[in-house]
Amino acid sequence: MKKTLVRPHTPCPCESGKTYLQCCGPWHDGAAAPDPEALMRSRYSAYALGRPDYLLATWHPSTAPGDLELSPVRWLGLEVRHAQQAGDAGVVEFVARCREAGRVQRLHEISRFVREDGRWYYIDGQTPDPGTD
Repeated sequence: MKKTLVRPHTPCPCESGKTYLQCCGPWHDGAAAPDPEALMRSRYSAYALGRPDYLLATWHPSTAPGDLELSPVRWLGLEVRHAQQAGDAGVVEFVARCREAGRVQRLHEISRFVREDGRWYYIDGQTPDPGTD
């Protein structure tokens, strides 16, 4: 996978409070994310850093698109609302904020993950009903 060049003390885009090199950087460089929340955070960071290679590599083959082009979006923040793991399955609920075409938008998603051969993969996500925000 392509390495992302960042300064040692750059905050991680996923807003974990850690630096990128202490947080999502190792996953982007090929290490296996330890749990669904770490994978979800690293996928958010990949969107923020323009890493479609990483997004495709961590998308389960049964649901992955053949190709992925990232639109010009500026990612503004991430809030993890809930993360749960049971064996080789996991769910993470999050809200991500972005600016696209001058408008601030929110993506509220409940994502499903599966672990195969020691690696976590994103399966899919559902948007909750608007009244659950």
